[in-house]
Parts: sequence; structure tokens; C-alpha cells
Amino acid sequence: MKRIHRGCGPFTRFAFPLHFFSLLIFLLSGSPLHADESSYLSSLLARAREQKLWEDPYWHTLLHYKKTLLGFRSLIDDPRFFLAPSGKSDPWAELEATLRGFFTREEEGKKSVVCRFVARFHWLADKMKIDISQLPVSECRRFSEIMGEIKPASVTLVFPTAHINSPASMFGHTLLTIDTASRSRLLAYAINYSAVTRETFGPLFAIKGLFGFYPGYFSILPYYAKLQEYSDIDHRDIWEYPLNLQEDEIRRLLMHVFEMDFIYSDYFFFDENCSYNLLFPLDAARPSLHLTDQLSLWVIPLDTIRDAKKSGLTSEAIYRPSRATKIKYLASLLPADRQKAAREIATGRQDPEILLEPQTDPEEKTLVLDLSSEYLQYLYSKKKVTIPDFQGRFRKILQTRSRLGGAEEEYRVPGPVRPDEGHLSNRFRAALGFRKSSFFQEIGLRPAYHQLLDDDRGYIEGAQIVFGDAALRYYSADNKLVLQKLDIIDILSLSPRDAFFQPISWKIRTGFHRETGEDGEDHLIYQLNPGGGFSYKMSRNHLVYFLGEADFLIGGGLEEKHAGGVGASMGLLSNLHPLWKAHLFTRGIYFPLGDRHSSWEVGLQQNFTLGKNTSLRLDFGLSKVHGYERIETSLSYNLFF
Repeated sequence: MKRIHRGCGPFTRFAFPLHFFSLLIFLLSGSPLHADESSYLSSLLARAREQKLWEDPYWHTLLHYKKTLLGFRSLIDDPRFFLAPSGKSDPWAELEATLRGFFTREEEGKKSVVCRFVARFHWLADKMKIDISQLPVSECRRFSEIMGEIKPASVTLVFPTAHINSPASMFGHTLLTIDTASRSRLLAYAINYSAVTRETFGPLFAIKGLFGFYPGYFSILPYYAKLQEYSDIDHRDIWEYPLNLQEDEIRRLLMHVFEMDFIYSDYFFFDENCSYNLLFPLDAARPSLHLTDQLSLWVIPLDTIRDAKKSGLTSEAIYRPSRATKIKYLASLLPADRQKAAREIATGRQDPEILLEPQTDPEEKTLVLDLSSEYLQYLYSKKKVTIPDFQGRFRKILQTRSRLGGAEEEYRVPGPVRPDEGHLSNRFRAALGFRKSSFFQEIGLRPAYHQLLDDDRGYIEGAQIVFGDAALRYYSADNKLVLQKLDIIDILSLSPRDAFFQPISWKIRTGFHRETGEDGEDHLIYQLNPGGGFSYKMSRNHLVYFLGEADFLIGGGLEEKHAGGVGASMGLLSNLHPLWKAHLFTRGIYFPLGDRHSSWEVGLQQNFTLGKNTSLRLDFGLSKVHGYERIETSLSYNLFF
């Protein structure tokens, strides 16, 4: 079995890919047509030309055609999806081949064209009023059996939140679930699109994913399996958005997914990813949506949720906290010594029966045991506890819990702000400031996605994910316009450690920015800056971090055109008010390689939220590089769009 990578990334094709869809799709060989069949086919082809059906937007949706400078081109790369040799780029040729395929007789061991492309068949039959009695195969019995078997009742768009420690999932993920009329919610089917890979090295996956080196497939599996994967193992909360699709729309959606069984398209990390490809079944379900035409050059899963909401597909949301979130919530209800007791019981270092002592508060005892039970299950899901140890400890915790009496507690974890109600992903920035006593104006554009000081509502606190943040700066005194920075990647994960979880905080930044050179002037240099360390919550609103760092620089402002160094940074991130965040930090790097020098800076950054998509930011910084001291201060206005 191939390794599973979660989110907008790879997945494993299970031994049962779609238990009701076929495993293999073969090209059909043609059979001679009878005279009456040939005559009827000719009339259908003439009617298709007259109606210009190859130009119909719905035909383009079913074939995933998109307009290019040279015409149309399908985003599907599997040649088995096309009946015409030029079908990938010729909508008419594929339409003609499809109509001809309807008159091909079914052969043993091979699917008929009617069954291979059931969505095409039903659309064309309805659009052209085809007399199906004149076709060798007039229906796809297997699809009808599937619909009768699962009895689809509703569809839900599901958003597992971001998992910043996984390159494949740092933006979150989207999938669809099909709720059936005869089964519980957890036994629904999950429709997922992901890349297939055995790659275990995250950075290499991200690089190869940028250039489409992985095939992406649709898959269907039980929803409870996905819940376990995302909720228990990956610490990821889940948001469910019920869609208002009607019965006929759900049927069209499933027809399109049925057609896509075992068909691949090249996976691209930023555009043709999990979220974008999942929009095609929705467009197939409700042709008026045109969701795949509304997105920009990059596709972020959260933006697809917003687009579905904007289009009227959904309005409500259901929150499913992960086990990690539940553990943190239960721990917040207990003092530190009781948290420690729960951890000791879960790890087997303390007998749960110690809580039966009469001097302990009854409600507190119950909470300690419930917390230890949740934490033990978490340890087991992470394979940090053997099966025999888990069974023994879990049984004893439950036995002790039952001896306390009382009904089983139902803890309702307070839901955070919905992800779709946070600030938008793109940001425009306009700033005024001073550097070296020189006045400057600056404009910046950031395509994605969230910075440390941005409003955290709807996002993960302490997480920063930035791609392509560019800024142009103009010095009026010198009449000089410069590229101030271009952050290709700037990721920072400040995950606080506590009694139950000990994550590593880390950072990776690479791109171009201006730095003082040995001549005292600012030069554009390339930087690669990884780091790792620890973060701790000092209180609910204050987080402190310590990171060891490496820094590699390349540029003309350096004596030997390059420099390599090591150092450290530390900072305090504070939520002083729901609308006011502050970040106090210092950073020092010594460069013994290449251009030997030292770099030191201290800064205070503050962000004032004006509205969901607007803010003011005030920055002050003091730096010393190559012995030159520089003071810089700026005030910027941020608009998210």
C-alpha cells in the first residue's frame, strides 16, 4: 500500500478504490453499424453540428475543457478519458467520437461507452432527444444499481483545517461527502481528489507538486475513515458545509464522479489541486455555478469554500473538533496539578483509582478521568502505546470512571470563528515610512495567505503561511524605485508546547530582500533562512518563542558574493486586545562563511484590525549589519481581497 499524505496532496489508492466503481477502463473496439443505425447516427451528428453542442459550456465542464491562447484544452491528462485521438484539445472531435461510441455494441469484459461516460450519455440524450431504443446499449445498469444501493440524499462540502507541519496540507483540504438515506452520517461516502505518490520527503513533494510531477485521482471511501485520518492523527479540526443540491443535481454529480473513476490528471500544488478539481463535479451537478471559471491563478481550499457560499450552495457550517482540540479544551478546565495527574494516568505512571480518595472534588475526578481517556486514545492513534498497554489502561480508566457514578459527561468544545468568515487570502498594502532619515512610499501585493500579525479569526493562531509577497519602494529624495522584497516562501509555525503536546516550532523563509552591504548601501540579496525551536504560552494571550536559525545569503552587496551564518531569534507575540496584536522580537546571526560579518536586529510590530478585511500596521526596527546601524519605521494600510 502506498503512503498516505493528507490534504491537498497525495493519498493511497486502497485495495478497494471505489467498491462500486470498476477498477479498470479499457478502450472499446468498434463494431460495424447496421444501415438503420448508420442513418440515425448521421442524423444525430448533423443535429449536433446544427446545435453547436461542442461549444456548450456543459460539454466543456464534463470534459474539463478550458480556453487557452491556442484554443481549448482539457485539464485531464489520461488518454483513456478521450475517445478521439485529438479529444484533449478538440471538443468537436470528442463529441463526434462519443456519439459514434454510443452505437458500438458492448463486448464481453469491456464497458460500453454508455457506461464509461454515463454523464455524457445522459446529457446528450436529453439535449438531443436521442431515441435510446435505437442504441445497442440504452442504459448503464451498473450506475442504476449504485444509485439504488446507496440512495444518495444530500451532499456536504468538508474542510479539514490547515496542518502546517505537512507541505501537502498547509492550506487545508476540501472533499465532498455523500449522505445516504439509509445510513448514518459517519457511514457516508467521501469523494476526494488527491495526488498519488510514495514521496515521504515533504520539501521534495512540494517542489515536484509545483510542476505537476504527480498524477491526481478521484477516490471514494467511507467518511469515518477520513474523519479518523484528519481528526485523530493530524490534529485537524473539521468544518462541514451542507450543500443545497437537489436530487437530480446529486445524480449528475455522481455521474461525473463515476466517469472519473481511475482517470488521472496531473496534480499541481497551486492551481490544479484538490480543491480546484473538486469543483468540476459541483459544476456538473448545477451547470449555472461555473465555479471553475471564477478562480484566479492560484487556488486555496478556503477560497473554494467562500466561492461555494457566495454562489448560494451553502450557508451553514458544522464544527467537528479534533481529538487534540478536545484534549486542550478539557485541560483548560483543570489546574496544572490535575492536568499532570491525567497525563500520568494515561501514560501508566499513576493508578486511576487514586482518584477515588474522598478528599478529591467529584466533578474534578470525572474530568481528570475523561481527559486521561482522551489522551490515552490520542497516544494510541500515534502508535506511542502498544495494544496490550492501551487495552489494560483504558479498561481501568473506564472501570474507575463507572465507580464514580453519574451520567457520562458530554463536553461541548466551543467552536472558533468559521474559516470562511476570516479575512480574505489576497492582500494589498500601501505604506509610508523612513529609513536612514529618507522618506519612502511602498506598495505590496501578497497572493497568499496569512501572516503572524493578521487577524487570527478563522485561522490558526501562531501560524504564518506566505507565498509571493512582493513590495516596491520609492525614495522621493533620490527619485529611486526599488524592489524592496520578494518573499517566495515565508512559513512560520509557532506551536506552543504544553503538558500533553510537545511540537517543534519552525520556520523557513526564502526570497529576495534588501540588506545593508559592506559599503553601507542597501543591496538586493537572495536569502534562505530555516530555523527550529520551541514556543510556550505564558498566558491565554501571550506566546513566547525561541528559535535557532541558519542564514544563507547570495548577492552583489557581499564581499565574496555569498555568506553563511548561524544564530538565534526570540520573540513575544501578544493579543493585547481582540483588535490589537503586537510582536516584540530580536534576532542575531554571525556569518563565519563567505562575507564574514554579523547581523543583529530588534523590532516591534503592531497590527490594528479595522474590519474583517482591513487593518493598520505600525512597524519599528533597529538593525546593525556590517557595523552600520539603521532605524526604520513605517505605517501601512492593508486591504484583503
